Amino acid sequence: MVFKNYYKILDLETSHVSIDEIKVAYRQAAKKYHPDLNIGDKLAEERIKDINEAYKILSVPASKRRYDRIWNSHFRKGQKAFSGKGQKGTIIDMFLGDLDKDKDKNNTRNIKNDTPIKGENIETEINATIHEAFYGLKKKIAIKNEEGREKIITVTIPEGIREGEKIRLIGQGRKSENGGKNGDLLIKINIEGDKKFKLKGSDLYTDLLLTPWEAALGTRANLQTIDDETSVYIPQGIQSGEKIRIPGKGYKIENGRRGDLVAEIKVMVPKNLTKEEKSMFEKLNKISNFNPRN
Repeated sequence: MVFKNYYKILDLETSHVSIDEIKVAYRQAAKKYHPDLNIGDKLAEERIKDINEAYKILSVPASKRRYDRIWNSHFRKGQKAFSGKGQKGTIIDMFLGDLDKDKDKNNTRNIKNDTPIKGENIETEINATIHEAFYGLKKKIAIKNEEGREKIITVTIPEGIREGEKIRLIGQGRKSENGGKNGDLLIKINIEGDKKFKLKGSDLYTDLLLTPWEAALGTRANLQTIDDETSVYIPQGIQSGEKIRIPGKGYKIENGRRGDLVAEIKVMVPKNLTKEEKSMFEKLNKISNFNPRN
């Protein structure tokens, strides 16, 4: 049998590591070479076998000590390989089998790897509209389990959730091993803008449409916010593209506070004029000295 470098297999640089560090390294390596993520990859299949084998030896303190002794006595002295000629079985048999014999002598039970292993976390993303994120709601999503079957889960999106924030559902991830805790489901929230509002940080952006005479003369205009309506003062001579900021009418922050609502001015010209409107515009064209191209 070939003596393998189990620490290298688990991407550990030294043998001076704790059992907890070995568990962490095992989970990372197992996740990287998991069959579900490497479908049809024969090299990954062999790699995962070595990873499981390494964990079974190194996760048991007694077999780890025995492995370290043999490793230090052979490889540290410059030998390039170690094989157990004349011995049948695997390296696991060599280590765990001998330990079983030792424990039989002491009338103890056979050793087996029953260390609880937490299941892997699953990460996914879902979209929510600005209104859904602002007010909060319950949303059903479908995820696939280890068997490839769809599982429907209800997600409660809290009101005022931020863009990119993650919701954690405890125990809804991959199944555990040996009685450990199941992994968690982490759901990243992507907030989508709509025709009315866009979200930037904690501020909401919207358009405020004005007639040419409202923009020229100034006025007060009613503006729809995400949860009510407010009156906005428009100074005379305001231009398209200018912005008016309305404090406290934006997206939710925390402790009842909110960002601002930013209204971008868009001056709209009527496409279809009445005879009277056309006459007034023609008159204005004759008497006005205003030329935006000068």
